[in-house]
Amino acid sequence: MEAIPNKPTLKISALMCTLGHDYMVTNTITTYIKEYKCCNCGREVTDDLNGKLKELTEKSRIVNACVSSFLRKKRNRLKLAV
Repeated sequence: MEAIPNKPTLKISALMCTLGHDYMVTNTITTYIKEYKCCNCGREVTDDLNGKLKELTEKSRIVNACVSSFLRKKRNRLKLAV
């Protein structure tokens, strides 16, 4: 009996991502920096300094977390001062 080779299956969601990703906001860092995730393929991106989307790496994830923490502490400090 001859083995049948595995044929790669083409997912509709993967095909949709070749035309353009369907991003949803997963985390809001500031009003101008957000993290996004594609609903179809799971690709994660974030805004860079120029407002363009770039791949969400571990380094950019840590930077976003630090900025978010800093702004949260700053807002709390301003609330206490008023």
